[in-house]
Amino acid sequence: MIFEEFMDTALYYPDMGYYSGGPARIGREGDYYTSSHLHRIFGAMLGRQVEEMWRFLGEPDDFHVVEMGAGMGYSAKDLLAYLKDRDVFAHLSYAIVEPNHSFRLSQQRLAIEFEEKVVWYEGLEILPPFTGCFLSNELLDAFPVALVEMGAGPEEIYVHEKDGELLEVKGPCRDDVKDYLNNFAGVLPPGYRTEVNLRIHRWLEDVSAKLLEGFILTVDYGYPANDYYSDERNRGTLQCYYRHTVNENPYMHIGQQDITAHVNFSALEKWGAGLGLRTCGYCPQGTYLVSLGMDEVIGELYSEWTDPDKTAGIKALILPQGMGESHKVMVQYKGKGTPALRGFAMRNRAASLSEIKNIRQNPK
Repeated sequence: MIFEEFMDTALYYPDMGYYSGGPARIGREGDYYTSSHLHRIFGAMLGRQVEEMWRFLGEPDDFHVVEMGAGMGYSAKDLLAYLKDRDVFAHLSYAIVEPNHSFRLSQQRLAIEFEEKVVWYEGLEILPPFTGCFLSNELLDAFPVALVEMGAGPEEIYVHEKDGELLEVKGPCRDDVKDYLNNFAGVLPPGYRTEVNLRIHRWLEDVSAKLLEGFILTVDYGYPANDYYSDERNRGTLQCYYRHTVNENPYMHIGQQDITAHVNFSALEKWGAGLGLRTCGYCPQGTYLVSLGMDEVIGELYSEWTDPDKTAGIKALILPQGMGESHKVMVQYKGKGTPALRGFAMRNRAASLSEIKNIRQNPK
């Protein structure tokens, strides 16, 4: 099978995949952390962003936040807790798209205080059209990817079983994978290995079809195309997470370890433009949170800011050696007018997404 199919099986095979079988594996007792686990200020800042979006749209009576890939549910709980005493709260509803039963149980427990505000859907296909904000944090990096290695031209990696062992073999490259490389990577040298995430395009089409007016807010680790397909990443970005250790072997701990690849934000921008989505901003998470007024929210809510033991999580959200530089925030918009969101006032790097240098066509 092609590697994309193998990754899909390892992560999502019913009742046995990493994200579809057994209890959730996020947090101290799991395999990795996300920003929402580090400190509740992260969800509060998402709430502040939602409030700004609501006001830009003219304070509609019905404003929907839809989150996909909500994990244990910390972002939803902390976002709603921050907004509960603000004007937007009376007009707000929260939907979580979550097919995993174990995750849903955790989300329901955490959101018990706001049970009248939150509703769950098993898939995007049954989500009603809405006006508001579609939110995801570390969702797109878990979409199955094609694995490609360059020879005379691009070749896809296939996974083959022989005598009980999984082996990689090179085979024909699909045309849509070649087209992607032509658009975002151009000619790569022999031996260069990388990933192609075509499923982001299909996901973006589905989300855009549901969004009547409003915003898509994406938080994830990744790069613009120029950085993604640079010489220093000639072995790609594929990584596996198992019990808070990182490895590059997706063929061990199958169904028990996370498999991820960084996001090409240039693809997200270009595909979004083709669907009528305009990019409001793109920048590192740390810059975004500081620009959005993180210090003000800390002053409002958290007296523990003076306690060094309780500020480590906050620092990890914004400092380069934590998630401040590796994780990026991107907001796309469908509707009238041109939003100028506060989170991108300090350092909007959206222009870097369309700067794709030295592109020459790969041979078909």
